[in-house]
This record gives sequence, structure tokens and C-alpha cells, in this order.
Amino acid sequence: MGSSVASPLPHPFDPLSQSEIEAAIAIVKKAHGDVFFNVVSLHEPRKAEMTVWLADPENAPRPLRIADTVVIAPGGKVYDGLVDLASGKITKWELLDGLQPIITMEELQAVEYVCRKDPKVIEQCKISGIAEEDMDKVYCDPWTIGYDERHGSKIRLQQALMYYRPHVDDCQYQYPLDFCPIYDAEKQAIVAIDIPKIRRPLSTAAPVNYTTAAVEKAGGYRKNLKPINITQPEGVSFEMKGREIEWQNWKFHIGFNYREGIVLNNITYNDKGNERPIFYRLSLAEMVVPYGNPEHPHQRKHAFDLGEYGAGYMTNSLTLGCDCKGSIHYLDADFPARDGSIRTIKNAVCIHEEDAGILFKHSDFRDDSTIVTRARKLIVQQIFTAANYEYAIQWIFHQDGTIQPEIKLTGILNTYSMNPGEDTNGWGTQVYPGVNAHNHQHLFCLRIDPQIDGHNNSIAVCDAVASSAPVGSPENFYGNAFSARRTVFKTTGESKTDYDGSTSRTWDMCNPSKLHPYSGKPVSYKLVSREVPGLLPKEGGLVWKRAGFARHAVHVTKYRDDQLWPAGRHVPQTSGEPSLGLPEWIGDGTEAIDNTDVVLWHTFGVTHFPAPEDFPVMPVEPITLLLRPRNFFANNPVMDVPPSYAATPSQVAAQKKAAAAAAESGGQGGGVVGAIVDGLVDARDKLSRLAFGAPAPAEGTNGACCQGTNGH
Repeated sequence: MGSSVASPLPHPFDPLSQSEIEAAIAIVKKAHGDVFFNVVSLHEPRKAEMTVWLADPENAPRPLRIADTVVIAPGGKVYDGLVDLASGKITKWELLDGLQPIITMEELQAVEYVCRKDPKVIEQCKISGIAEEDMDKVYCDPWTIGYDERHGSKIRLQQALMYYRPHVDDCQYQYPLDFCPIYDAEKQAIVAIDIPKIRRPLSTAAPVNYTTAAVEKAGGYRKNLKPINITQPEGVSFEMKGREIEWQNWKFHIGFNYREGIVLNNITYNDKGNERPIFYRLSLAEMVVPYGNPEHPHQRKHAFDLGEYGAGYMTNSLTLGCDCKGSIHYLDADFPARDGSIRTIKNAVCIHEEDAGILFKHSDFRDDSTIVTRARKLIVQQIFTAANYEYAIQWIFHQDGTIQPEIKLTGILNTYSMNPGEDTNGWGTQVYPGVNAHNHQHLFCLRIDPQIDGHNNSIAVCDAVASSAPVGSPENFYGNAFSARRTVFKTTGESKTDYDGSTSRTWDMCNPSKLHPYSGKPVSYKLVSREVPGLLPKEGGLVWKRAGFARHAVHVTKYRDDQLWPAGRHVPQTSGEPSLGLPEWIGDGTEAIDNTDVVLWHTFGVTHFPAPEDFPVMPVEPITLLLRPRNFFANNPVMDVPPSYAATPSQVAAQKKAAAAAAESGGQGGGVVGAIVDGLVDARDKLSRLAFGAPAPAEGTNGACCQGTNGH
């Protein structure tokens, strides 16, 4: 049974506690007076010292607790700082030039109030068909301005995407407005308004809503759904010590920060008593959502939701029975508010187990011998809301050593107004009268820091290829030969590769110094990812320059401590000249990356052409990929997971013999009677039932669901 044990000292990977955040804020205020706090977060320990501590936590020096701080001082001055919490000293304080830090929730919330009071915004609302007394029904989604060459990056700006909501319960995205105010954070005022050449008045279509009252009015909810309950009567199978979790041979640390949200560290797998390192750090490091309408100002709509707003800052407080079902363990998240107070998000992360279907099965048609073992999975999840969209981020751990990052997209489409009969020119879809949902992509960047049996690893691309030998040749007489072609990346430049579905392309992270005893191949983990659209904005364009990480499916760099975020440390209002993050780290592409400490960056996602079925609220669209062990274990690592049913040929024969003997002596029951046979396993659950009321199989009988030929 699982348990949770509090750790006396913070693990070096633990997020800063409330008291640590408060201490860092007090130190900064004492030295620099009243400033706005954008970030107070853990400055992660240097890998070299952390590796020493992980190897011998009882004796090695414990890494220092350092607070990474970003503040905005009067006059819009931005400072990066580091605070040593043990000594109470500021060890770094750097004034930034032309860089804007992440936009906080408080900054976002301020824009709507200012828009409602601004005379020029009120004037545009009137032109759109909204009475001045209805300005309380005007809403906006504030976005960072992205980049606009008219304004540059020295002034902190947001663009307000405008909407009208006739009733507070209406979906605001069905009444978009056609103009875009620009907000100056320092002045707390609207400083410009972008107005289109073609005006699009407010739509007069009837509202369509997903509220319970609206659904009931439209015909009501489905009446034919029966409850599904998830129970674990003996508790969970994982254990928590602070933020370290152990489950089914897995062990890892669950961190959380303002930007990436969930961060997983020091991931190991207990392989028959040998605790083997697999990944030093895993996180969703960045994403970009470029929209495909070229008309001004829609070119500015390309959100870097992590770098510009933060998956941690935008994360939801999760609820039992809704966001997570079953037996759930939660972790909270603490962040600074801009004024230096503390904001706590309860239940920011949920951890739970789920049934995962069949783990493995085999039935022999000759003799009805069979084995069937059911799988379970561990899920570490957060959900964040980026204005209109929701992203459910799941890290799924499987018993066989597979890690499955999965992202579920839902929420509401970003929309724009359109006139009756207007041509969308292919850049979008009319999903409701007067509502144009623009084409867009969701491109996520996964940061993978492998330590496959050690920190020195190599990365290879693997393609399925047909033999080059022609049909009729001695090497390939019948033409059926094919193999896997592995190409090890020697340099960062070589690593810039794209997905190729025609070759079932995958990427291997391997330890070349350790070979599998049977296959002779390096122990490795394989990145299997098939949902990998290319970046559609063109080379040389604004998005291409700003989102350099999305130009290829895979980049590989040599590890460096502070190279965490592939679009750069400070993303809002960057111009892309020069391109920050991965392009600057790779440089001329000549740095060696073979058999050393490396990081693999993988961009994956979806291209979304909206449809009416996505509106007014979008059904979940999942995106998934796999990190799978290959040549890592001696053989199948989950043969020790208890089966639901297992019978060998000799056990089946003994069972049939006993049944025949019972029949001869006048025993009751038809079919194969469940005799007690040494070694036969029948651990089927006692809760499963036939769907339509027929009696459940008698205790001890061979259930058809488990048999081989008799069960088909």
C-alpha cells in the first residue's frame, strides 16, 4: 500500500517553499526597495554538484538553495537576480536591455479594466454596434504583443483581443470584435488601436452556449449514461517521500516551476535490484501557437504560452472526481504575487493510477494454454488555461519502462469577426455565423536530458529502409529484405533532423559504452513520435525567426546548466534577430555531441484547421509520444507483474483430466470444471460482470475471456 512521508529538509530539486520565497523577496526589497516581482523560483543546482549529491546524499555537500528572481523596477527597468538563501546575499543583479520578462496573471487582468474605460476603445465599440452603457459587457483576452516593429521591445506592451458578451454566462468567443487595442504596462493605458481596413460589425446571431441551462434548453443531457467508478480499496501502489515518488520499479522527483510546470528529475528504474539511471531531467520546455491569417495585426498572434505566460502561473487547481478520478495524491504550487505576497495554487499536480488494458497475452491454439496480464499506469498531470485554450499535460509511466508524454487540447477556439458571406480566403473556417476561427498550429518542445546508464550518451536517427540490393541479386533474391539504418549524430549541425513517416523514423538515445549481452547493440531509449508537423510559417518570417526551436523535429546540444528554454530566457517582444535559444546554442553546428553529456530537444504537435464541431467548446484532441526502452533490459521486464490468469499446457491437461473424472463419477456442471491444479493462476477480479444480467461464471471455472481458442 502506498504512503506519503514528509522529508525534513527540502530536496535540492524541490521548488522554493513559501518561506523561501518570502525570504528572497525580503532580501530584494531591503536592497532595492519596492519593485514588481515577476519571478521568484528555484535556481536549479548545477548538474556537476547535484550528481555528486545524488550519488551520496548522506555525505556529499548539499547544493545551496538559490532563488532565481526577475523584477521590474520603476521606469520599466528589468533586472535578473540570484539570491543565496543561506547567506541572505544577492549574488547577481543584472539590468537587462531591451528584454521583457514573462507576463504575470495580474498584468493580464489589468488590461480589461483599462480597455472598458478608454475613450478610444469606447468609440470603436460604438462603431462596432455596442452602446456605451454596455461597456461592462466588453471583454478582452490580453496577449503579449509578440513583436511589432512599430513599438520595439523596450516598452512593455500587450495586445487586447476584443469580445462582446451579451450575458455574463454567454461564451464570449462567439462575439469577437474587429479592432485591437495596445496596452502600455508602464503607463497602464491604451497607447494605440489597430483598426482593420474592412470593418466587421458585431454579430447579431443568437448565442450558442455549453452551460447546463443552455444544454437543457436545447434538448437536455443524455439520459443513457450509467456511473463508472474507479476504486482502489487497499489504497494506491505508489509511495511519496516529500516530492520523490516510487512506483513499480520507477523512482523520480516531481518538481514544478512557474514556466514549465511539471519538471521530472533523476528518473531511475530498479532492474532486478540495480537502480539504473534513465533521464536526468524531463520537461515541456516551450511551445508556440502560430496563427495562419496574414492580415495585419494577426501576424502577431503566435503565442509562446510557456515563455510568455508560464505553464505554472496558468495552472488550474484540480478537483477530485472531475480532473482526476480514483485515489489521488496532490501537490500544491507556491508563487510570488507582483507585490511580494504569496499566491498558492492548491492541487496544482495530481498523481494517480489507472488501468491500462492488457500488458501482455498469449494463447496457444493447440492446447488452450494461456496467460493474460493486465497493465496499469501512473499519471502525473497538470492542466493549465492559456486564455481560451486548456492544455492537460500528462506524464504517463508504464510498468515496462516506457514513459509516455501526452497532451490533451481542449477549451475554446481563438476567434475573429467576419461579415455575412465573407470569404475566409482559406485562412480560417466559419464555425458559427459571424465567427471566423483561424488556422493555427500547436507546436510543443520537449526537453530530454538523458542519462542512459550514465551521463555520456549518443543520439542516433533510425530509419526503416529497404535493401539497396536489387531483386534477383544474391543478397536480396526475392526483394523482401529491409533493415534499420542508424546514423549517429557527431555534431549539433547533423542533429537538426525532421520526421519522416515513409521510413517510420525514430531517434535513439544510447550509451555506446554499454552493449546489450544478446543483441550486441548499445543500451538505449527510443523516441517514438509520429505527430510532428513542420513549422508552416515560412523561413525568414517573424515566427520562423522567433521560434527557432520549431524549425526541426529534433535538435541535440551539449549539456550546459542554464540552457533550459529553447526560445530564450525572456521571450515576450523578442524580434528573432538574432534568433534566441536553440539557434544561438547550436551556432555553426560544429560542436561535437557524440558520447558526451547531451540534451535532445523534440518539437511535436498538431496543425489545427478548425471545424464547427470544435465550437463553442472543443472536444479533447490528444497528442502523444513514447520514450521506450530498447536493448536496455535483458528481456521482457514485466514478466514479474502478476497475471490475471495463467495456465500452462500441462495445467490445462490436468484440469481437463480432472473434469473428465468428475463427469464419470456423476459430478455436476458442464464444460470445463475448475479443478484445483498446482501452479494454475486465477486472479480475475470479482467486480467484473456480464453486461446484460446473465449470471457471472462460476467460481473456479475457466472464463472465456481468458481462454485461447475457446475464448474467440
